[in-house]
Order: sequence, then structure tokens, then C-alpha cells
Amino acid sequence: MDVHSVAVVGAGTMGAGIAQVCAQTGWKTCLYDAFPEGLTKGMATIENFWDMGIERGKTSVAQKAEWSGNLRAVNNLAEAVKDADLVIEAVPENMQLKQDIFAELERLAPSHAMLATNTSGLPISEIAQSTGCPERVVGMHFFNPVPLMSLLELVRHDTVSEETIAAAQSIGSAMGKTTIVVRDVPGFATSRLGVVLGNEAVRMLADGVASASDIDTAMRLGYRHPMGPLELSDLVGLDVRRDILNNLADAFDDESYRPHPMLDQLVEAGDLGKKVGKGIYDWTSGKKVER
Repeated sequence: MDVHSVAVVGAGTMGAGIAQVCAQTGWKTCLYDAFPEGLTKGMATIENFWDMGIERGKTSVAQKAEWSGNLRAVNNLAEAVKDADLVIEAVPENMQLKQDIFAELERLAPSHAMLATNTSGLPISEIAQSTGCPERVVGMHFFNPVPLMSLLELVRHDTVSEETIAAAQSIGSAMGKTTIVVRDVPGFATSRLGVVLGNEAVRMLADGVASASDIDTAMRLGYRHPMGPLELSDLVGLDVRRDILNNLADAFDDESYRPHPMLDQLVEAGDLGKKVGKGIYDWTSGKKVER
């Protein structure tokens, strides 16, 4: 599949990162968000990332100019997707919202366009069923921060075509990602393993087994994880982690997946992690500080 034009739906942390990588790959990229302030913030996030790269000597001014020329903010969904070869949805983890968007994408995007969802745990089959072209719908689960993380988890549901899977693998390779293909089961592979480890780390923290930083250090140095499970939970978003755990508990009818009460309490207090400045750690100073 030849990709020349991409539309990314949703300009939050993940959507902005995906749009950035698409622009850097050389594709004409439209970034869309239903909320103007969200679109402005997403574009600013990308601009800041490139500027930091220039400051650190990892990106040239010429590269930034080239990539910026590939990227456009669009506040109309029909305009964003009208010429797209690939549409990647990256909106919040709400099944009804995603189904509504995919029904619109089928109507608005070209008939040849691949329709991908970046969900980290919702069933791809249910999203695909909201369209009349489930064979073109695939899960493309990116990881945060998208420009730096090399893994791309592709999710195969029962009615996706082999051509779509092969095209998704090719697209991932063009982006510089290593792809894995997993079945459409709750939590896929990565989210299921990640949230269980994170939830157990929260339980250990609540039980006073060790401090948050010592739990994270144990996994970084003892198991060579690049980031500890509590720091990673803050980076992903504690609300996202909680939602995945509840989805797993419901899907498997297994209460052992339920989020620890401490995780629920943090989310209910609005302490969602790094994106808001506070979670398991305090990030308000720009650095990770034990709470």
C-alpha cells in the first residue's frame, strides 16, 4: 500500500505524537481534533519537541522546516480525511465515541483508505463493526512517547483482511517501528501485561513494601526495565491504566484485574499522572519527585 497522505484524529498526547512521526516519515499529515484548544495544544507539543531536538543537536533547522511543511492542523473532519490513504484514530478510550467516529470515517474517507485505531485495550472487532468495511479496520497501538518508542502493536480481529495486516506492517516499518501482530483479545499483549504489573506495584506501594522510587529502581536495575512500573503508569496516565484494568475485569469476569483502591483514589482526586503534574509522583517541578 502506497501512503502519501495521513489523517490523525485526536490531538492529545498520543495523536500529536503519531502525527509528528507521520510528518517525519515524509507523509502529508493532517491533525484533527474536535476541540480547537486541543488542536492548538497538540501542534504546540510537536513544535516544542522539534525545538528541543534542535537545542540538543539531534534535529536540524532544515529538518524541522521539512517536517513542518508536511504537517497541517485541520478543524474539520471531512477536510482532514478527504484525501487520506491512512486514517489513525487516537481519541479517548470510549467505545461509543470511537464507533461514532469510525462510522463517520467510512463515509468521509476515500474507499481505499486504511482505518486504524490506537486503542490500548478496547475490542477492535466492536469498533470495526460500526463500519461496513471491517476488512479495512486494524488496531495500531503506539506507545508513549510515540517519536521515541520503537514498538507498534498491530491487532488482528476476525474480519480484517490479510492485505490490511500486511499494509500495516509495511507502514510501521516505514515509520521506523518494530511491529508485532496479536489477536484481538482484551488488553492485547502489552496493555494486559503492563497494567497488571503496574497495579501490583501500586498495591506494594499502598502496603508499604517500599517507596515508589525504590519499587521502580528494583525493576529498572533488577529486571533491566527502562522505566519502573509506577513511573510508567504516571507517564501513560493513571486514568488510562484504571480503565484498562476495569475492562479486563469485565471481559474476563475476573475481579483480580480490578484497580487497587489507591489507584481509584488518585484518579478520583484528579491526580492522573505526568500530564496533569501529579500522580504517583509529583511532576510539577518538571522532574519526578516522591510524594
